Amino acid sequence: MRPLYFVLKIVLNYSNRLYHKRHVRVNAPKTFFQRTIYASNHASSFFDPLVIAVRQNPIVHFMTRADIYNGYLKIVFWLAQMIPIYRAQDGADAVKKNEEVFETCYRELKRGKGLILFAEGFTDDVFIRRLKPIKKGSLRIGFFVCERLNWSKKIYIQPTGINYTDPSKFRSSVLMSYGEKICLNDYKEDYIANPARTLVNLTKRVEKSMQEQITHVENIDWAPFHENIMRLTRKGMNNECYDHSISLKSRWKYSRELALWMNEQEESNEKIIALKEKTEIYFEELKKEKIEENFVYEFSKNNQLSLAKNYLMLIAGFPIFLIGLIHGAPSYFWFKSFVEKSFKRRVFWSGVKMVGGIFIAGIYNLLFLFLFHAFVYPSWWLAIAYYLIVPGITFLVMHAWLKNLKEIKSKKLCQSKDFESLVNKRAELLKEIHEVIPVA
Repeated sequence: MRPLYFVLKIVLNYSNRLYHKRHVRVNAPKTFFQRTIYASNHASSFFDPLVIAVRQNPIVHFMTRADIYNGYLKIVFWLAQMIPIYRAQDGADAVKKNEEVFETCYRELKRGKGLILFAEGFTDDVFIRRLKPIKKGSLRIGFFVCERLNWSKKIYIQPTGINYTDPSKFRSSVLMSYGEKICLNDYKEDYIANPARTLVNLTKRVEKSMQEQITHVENIDWAPFHENIMRLTRKGMNNECYDHSISLKSRWKYSRELALWMNEQEESNEKIIALKEKTEIYFEELKKEKIEENFVYEFSKNNQLSLAKNYLMLIAGFPIFLIGLIHGAPSYFWFKSFVEKSFKRRVFWSGVKMVGGIFIAGIYNLLFLFLFHAFVYPSWWLAIAYYLIVPGITFLVMHAWLKNLKEIKSKKLCQSKDFESLVNKRAELLKEIHEVIPVA
């Protein structure tokens, strides 16, 4: 295990726990050494390798786009156990360069290490719950290693799915699901007889298994409809509208079942088309009126929008909010502005903020470590404990406090709105959803 990989695994594990409210793993690998290639979806660009690597046991190397593996970053990426992979657009000598890369993969897998490869090859600019067509790269590497080892050691492919509630939102949740391992040695005879056909057939199997690990909406135009149904039923993976008593794993299962049902339906089904249009009209009205679906749900339950809990949170949390403001605000708001100006693709923002933010905040808060030792209590052990615990906890409170303040403002602006009409429309929609969609 290289030094930076070890440090990042510790630091980013902490950062991940701050960023994500829940992080669940299903059928996760347990041993440290596995000759396994994890073929994963690529839902959120820079975020994906961080989420996979820091919360699982096996020691892994990341397959990284070669166009970012250059200059002074080479040594950083090497220390973090990243391996460049070359694509056709990276130049005419891409194939030759990949031969060297495959040799590196062979050495690491031979030693019992694992590889993470994002089989889709690219990330959507806007987060969509689907699997794009996958590449054959993971299987090509796997069979190359099998041949180099003369088929003497078992090499596995494990389809892997990353499921975010919303990767762009702080305090969202993520679920990792691992499919059944595929032992490439079992396909030795088929591969020797016809490598091309074996690659095609196994790619289809890996793709199907990857789809089973995530929410896969086949028709991209139906993705908003799928999300709207989850918002109304409050059972799925939507980040804002969900029943807090339902576990993340159950929400993931519901999200998958809903997508599977939609994938099986005829796109010309009049009942479904009508329901889709009605949900779109409802949410367009909410957007126009600047009303959150959660407010309509609350009004339907209590016949009012209550501000009591919100004000109680403001009052009770204010002292901790001030501490969090001192520890977190300067570094957080500066780095947030820097990232959003520097990266044109929004899909990069969350991952860069999480990685860079923890280091920027760590450097900034060193000041308070020394201030604590000098003015509060002359113990380095207590000062270090303060440095490791207080900034993170108070930052969470600061973020929740500001979010709560924003909710109060939104509720006040909504108090004059016609909620009775919206509640009735919502009830009619839910009734129709349960009549049309059996899994709802």
